[in-house]
Amino acid sequence: MGSHKNSVECKEEARFTVRIPVTIHFGDTDPYGVVYFASYFRYCHHGIEAFFNHYGFPPHQYFRNVERGFGLPVVDASCRFLKPVKYGDELWLDVSVKSFKSKSVTFDFRFYEKAKELLVAQGEATIVAIDRTWRACDLPPEVLECLSKICAPKPTPTTA
Repeated sequence: MGSHKNSVECKEEARFTVRIPVTIHFGDTDPYGVVYFASYFRYCHHGIEAFFNHYGFPPHQYFRNVERGFGLPVVDASCRFLKPVKYGDELWLDVSVKSFKSKSVTFDFRFYEKAKELLVAQGEATIVAIDRTWRACDLPPEVLECLSKICAPKPTPTTA
C-alpha cells in the first residue's frame, strides 16, 4: 500500500455511510428544550464509534491502545445547526469518511429528521493518531488499509 502523506478525498457520491439512530433525551437539551450544541459532538463521537465497529475495529481497542502505544483523539470538530431539534425528536445520523492522511481521518456527519429525511445539522470531526509521547504518528496499518478501500474511486462501467 502506498503512502498517504497527502490528503485522500473521499468523493461524496462514492462515500460508504454508516447510519445510526439518535433519540433526543431531556438531558441533551438546553433550558428552551432545544438540543444543546455540545450534545451534537457527543452524537458525532457515537457515530465514529459505530463507524469503527461497522468496519471491525472495536473502539475500545483503537481510541486508546496502551499495548500498541497509540490513541485517536479528536483534534478538530465543527457543526452547523440548520433547524432546531427538540426533546423527543428522533434523528438519523449518517457518518462517512470525508478524507484521510497517513496520520488523520476527517469524518462527515449529517443529521436528518427520521420522519421526513430533512437535514437538520451537519458537521465534521478529525481524529489524529498519537503515540505514547502524544506526538502524531501513522494510523494503524489495518485502519489505513480499510480507509484506502472504502475511499477508493468506484470503477466506471464501460460500454463496448
